[in-house]
Amino acid sequence: MQENSYKRSMRLILPVLLVPLLSGCVVGTIAETAVDVVTLPVKVVGAGVDAVTTSQAEADQKRGRQIREEEERLGREHRKLEERCRRGKSLPDDPCQLVTPR
Repeated sequence: MQENSYKRSMRLILPVLLVPLLSGCVVGTIAETAVDVVTLPVKVVGAGVDAVTTSQAEADQKRGRQIREEEERLGREHRKLEERCRRGKSLPDDPCQLVTPR
């Protein structure tokens, strides 16, 4: 009989002892969720601004790429001019007298 009451009292005491442990988890989870809800709009706006704006490094890379492509285009045109002048098939506005053969 005494053993039966011991089991019953353990069944009542054990959940009561576990409640404080669970409440800490629940409170921690609620606090994390609240922080996530508060910081989410800031993260979204930050990502949107970052996607729209260009950093100085990105602008420098873009300008460097434009300069390199322009230099490559000018080099191709100069080689075509040299070839036309060398073959004697120059255009009326080609400055063949200024082009030095290689």
